[in-house]
Amino acid sequence: MLRTRKRLGDLLIDTGKITKEQLKEILNKQRGSGKKLGELLIDEKILSEDDIIEVLEKQLGIKKVKLDIVKVDKKAIETIPESLARKYNVIPISFLGNKMRVAMSDPLNIFAIDDIKIASGFDVIPLIATIRDILDAIDRYYSSQYVEKVAAELTNENTAKNNDKQEEELTVDDVRNAPVVKLIDSIIINAVKARASDIHIEPFEKYIKIRYRVDGVLQEVLRTSKESLAALTARIKILSNLNIAEKRIPQDGRIITEVDGKKIDLRVSILPTVHGEKIVIRILKKDGSLLNKEKLGMRQYDLNKLDNIIMSPNGIILVTGPTGSGKSTTLYAILNELNTDDINIITVEDPVEFMIEGINQVNVNVKTGLTFAAGLRSILRQDPDIVMVGEIRDAETAHIAIRAAITGHKVLSTIHTNDSASAIVRLTDMGIEPYLVSTALSGVVAQRLVRKICPNCRQAYNAEEYEKKILHCDVNDELTLYRGKGCATCNGTGYLGRVGIYEIMEITKELREAMQRNAGTEEIRELSKKQGIKTLKSACIDLVIDGVTTVDELIRNTFLNE
Repeated sequence: MLRTRKRLGDLLIDTGKITKEQLKEILNKQRGSGKKLGELLIDEKILSEDDIIEVLEKQLGIKKVKLDIVKVDKKAIETIPESLARKYNVIPISFLGNKMRVAMSDPLNIFAIDDIKIASGFDVIPLIATIRDILDAIDRYYSSQYVEKVAAELTNENTAKNNDKQEEELTVDDVRNAPVVKLIDSIIINAVKARASDIHIEPFEKYIKIRYRVDGVLQEVLRTSKESLAALTARIKILSNLNIAEKRIPQDGRIITEVDGKKIDLRVSILPTVHGEKIVIRILKKDGSLLNKEKLGMRQYDLNKLDNIIMSPNGIILVTGPTGSGKSTTLYAILNELNTDDINIITVEDPVEFMIEGINQVNVNVKTGLTFAAGLRSILRQDPDIVMVGEIRDAETAHIAIRAAITGHKVLSTIHTNDSASAIVRLTDMGIEPYLVSTALSGVVAQRLVRKICPNCRQAYNAEEYEKKILHCDVNDELTLYRGKGCATCNGTGYLGRVGIYEIMEITKELREAMQRNAGTEEIRELSKKQGIKTLKSACIDLVIDGVTTVDELIRNTFLNE
């Protein structure tokens, strides 16, 4: 049917998109260029890709498809090879009886349609999509297929080679084979493209589970045979310069690599478990971007409070929250603002996650005795104006940081507590005298990261009664909330990206008096509420009502009894 239809050039002239003279000129340029007519029209900025799609959609009745929303059938992907998909810029979507729906950047290409039919065995129903969307879909769907294929190859090879060989006897040469190299590379590349913060490789009795942490939540991406574990572990140890023969104790290492031309810093942690060594790889992107505090997601009310705390000439500023809550990002944003030519800033971190021009940064090295406490003692002999300690983990570090703060230095650090009030009590639990805490502390920032609703599949709904109660709304009032339905862009989760919620406690005269008499967490919390602190829960409620996140995220990240 498509063979009898007009060519693209004639369709564009008929619809007034281009003139005959323009077509003639483009056709002359096309000779010898190897490019298609549509590509040249876009390259020459005569038409946009949307203009061409609009003509094909209206004139030929070919439906346009948004690949970031539509659900792609993995069985359809398996019907044609990736090389064919890339050659013609196509992606199979789903089946309709004995036909297959295929998104194409050029649905008039009869050679592409014939080749797809031969390769798949299905008649083709052509749909139209942008080149960029198709290429993104090819990367997304064929990469996961490739990982599964390589994992199967590795399993088969290890079963054949190591049937009678014990895991302890594997050598370096055994893990330098193509399947394991390709599998590790693919796992890392896919994780970066999926915006993962961590990769988990977990051995169990009969299989290995591979999961990515995306937007703070773990997602399983692959299960493979237990026979692959020895080669996988050894390959990662080689890349991160660890002892390949040591399997009894935890090991930590580092890999520097590149993905799509961007430098990626991978922090490797290996832990022996009953079923083998578990590997967690933290992904740190060295993309040169650094947030300022205005881009952290704080409301103006919080920004004003943070500004007051930062302006204090000395004292300690604490950022608190669980692992992965964005504490380091907040500290870097504050340091970036304070970083001027007339200020000497020195940090001691584990690890240095982001290099900042003009700041002296020190990496903790426990093996050589360079701990937070030892580093901080040395820093104070380097004439600093501002000191940043990556984390207050023990009483010794806490004592040194507090004494630095009361002797004229501005100190920034993190501490692991649930909220801002708990951070104050945690310092006294470490053995710091209450009067020292009250004198040294300038402010505490408690924070969490909540997932944002995916904009591609966001939909409104009427709030349930229990949701209104959680949000402190009248149960008799109408309330519209939002949630994500789940689409290809968000991998069916309904969420895409994260935003911070903050609880910023500025230390007032009343709070200092409460600290001096060694007040408990509840008393400090209630006093700060009376002074107008916006709690983590109230900050998240604002985001739910504004349609940024969901009630489920509110429940998952905050204390409902606040």
